[in-house]
Amino acid sequence: MLPYRHLTQLLDSRFDSLSPELQRAARWLQAHPAELGLQSMRQSALAAGVAPATMTRLARALGLDGFEAMRRPSMMAFAESVARTAHPASAAHPDLVTEAVDQLAQAQAGNLKSVRSRNSAQQLHAAAQAILDAREVLFLGLRASFCIAYHLHYTCDWLRPNTRLATDAGGAWADQVLALAPGDLLVVVSQAPYTRQIVEAAQQAHARGVPVLALTDSSLSPLARLAQQTVLFDAASPSFFHSMVGAQALAETLMDCVAEQGGSAVVQRLAQRQQGLQAARAYWEKKPPRQV
Repeated sequence: MLPYRHLTQLLDSRFDSLSPELQRAARWLQAHPAELGLQSMRQSALAAGVAPATMTRLARALGLDGFEAMRRPSMMAFAESVARTAHPASAAHPDLVTEAVDQLAQAQAGNLKSVRSRNSAQQLHAAAQAILDAREVLFLGLRASFCIAYHLHYTCDWLRPNTRLATDAGGAWADQVLALAPGDLLVVVSQAPYTRQIVEAAQQAHARGVPVLALTDSSLSPLARLAQQTVLFDAASPSFFHSMVGAQALAETLMDCVAEQGGSAVVQRLAQRQQGLQAARAYWEKKPPRQV
C-alpha cells in the first residue's frame, strides 16, 4: 500500500501538470487528510467543491487505480494515529512505548533532513537575501507556528534592525500587516491545516504588492501560491500532532544564512546587542566567592 507521505509527494510533484479543477481537489486532499480517510468519495468531493468524478480523475492523474487507492493511505494513517492515542504510555507495555518513541525519533530525523532535501542552497540564499534587503521584516505565525515565528524574530533581531513579530493580545496584530509597504517583507509560517488568519494576511500583503516569504510544508500550500519565495519543511509524525522539528530546523538554517550573508553589518549588530545585554545584566552570572 502507498504510504501517506508518498501520496503527498505525488500531489506536490504533479500539481503543476493538473487542470485547475484537479488542482482544487488536490489542495483539499493535502489540507484535509483525516477527512479524506473517513469520508466517501461523494462527501470528499462536496467538501472540496468539485464533482465526484473529479476525485477519480485526480487519482488516475497520480497514477493510482481509483479513489479508494488514493483514500487508503489517509485512512490507514488516521487509524494508526487513533490506535496509538487509545493506549496511553502509562498503561502501555514498555516495548510498545519504546516502539512509539523510536517511530517518533525516526519521523523527526526525516523532518530534519527535509530542510536540505526540499530546499536548494540557491533557494535558501535567496530567502535570506530577501530578509536582509527588506526595509522592515514582519514575522507572522499563529497556533503551533507561533513559536517558529517568535524564534525567527528573536534571532533576526540580533542580525538586522527593523524586525517585528506580529503579536498583540488585543488582536490588533493584523494592523501591523496592513502597515507594510512594498519595500517591506512579510514572513509567514504555517502547515496543514493552514490557519485562516495567516492565509488572509498573506493575501492582503500580496494584493498590495508586499513581498511574502513562506515557510510551509507543501508547494500546494495556499501560502506557497501567494509567496514571492517559499522554503519547505516536513511535519511528519506518528502521533496525533504534527511535528515542529522540521520547521524549527528550517528557521535556524534560514537565520544562519542571514548571518553568513549579512557581512560586517551583522557583525556590528551582534556586537552592539551583546554589549547592551551585558550592560543590562540580562544573563545570570555566578558571583565570585566572598573573601574572608
